Amino acid sequence: MDTTTCEMKDGAVTDEFDHASEAYDRLVAANPGYHAHLRISARRLGLPGRGSGLRLLDLGCGTGASTAALLHALPRARIAGVDASRGMLDAARAKRWPAGVSFHQARAEELTPDWAAEHLGGPVDAVFGAYLIRNCPDPDALLSSVRALLRPGGRIVLHEYSVADSAAARAVWSAVCWGVVIPAGRVLTGRADLFRYLWRSVLEFDGRGALLERMRRAGLESVASAPLPGWQHGITHTFAGRRPPDRGPSGQDPPGAGERAPHPPGEPGPRPLPTPEEPADDR
Repeated sequence: MDTTTCEMKDGAVTDEFDHASEAYDRLVAANPGYHAHLRISARRLGLPGRGSGLRLLDLGCGTGASTAALLHALPRARIAGVDASRGMLDAARAKRWPAGVSFHQARAEELTPDWAAEHLGGPVDAVFGAYLIRNCPDPDALLSSVRALLRPGGRIVLHEYSVADSAAARAVWSAVCWGVVIPAGRVLTGRADLFRYLWRSVLEFDGRGALLERMRRAGLESVASAPLPGWQHGITHTFAGRRPPDRGPSGQDPPGAGERAPHPPGEPGPRPLPTPEEPADDR
């Protein structure tokens, strides 16, 4: 990976997000499908009961777009949003949220089970990370941290760009960045460093297969990916997995594994994780 990109991930990228925070919502609003795609990935967590009784962690929450997607899919859940950028968190906190939503400044890879116990009351039922892992200096450390935060059977969904496996996707990504994203970012924020970094970091990041294998190495199971619709098909993906449940003496999952909170009568239970090339359900 290019040294400049690595150096950005060690701190400068957080400063750039601080600088861009006031204009960030206007930038993403210009991206067709941005919020709808986040809602698709949030639904792919497949959690029951509209989130009733569940503890969710939104890592890299930014200005709260991913938090809003989680809340749309799981309005009864308790959600903690975490981001390293104070500017992005200030923008998130300025919005109206229900009592069960909170925001915290921290680096995602440095969170511990004790942090989850203090801020959410125990291990988390699911972790959502939108456009997060690509920006971490050590993606493996992030995944190890996430696994430790999850309860046995708890789920993770990463919503992320991945174009390394497709020349066509790389070409579309570069055209959109240089034709739209970088010029618009320069106009709205006064500089283009963050948006040039965005372009390069996506080109240099894991392909779909490599990220799935990285998740397996971190001790996650049932890992799978699914595409998103529109112009970002083949560019942005949902990556899902879970922490293995505690196995019974027979080595089989115990009854109810993967479902901590009972779901209300008449509402669906947990859904399977997405399978490769699952069609998008854009509601």
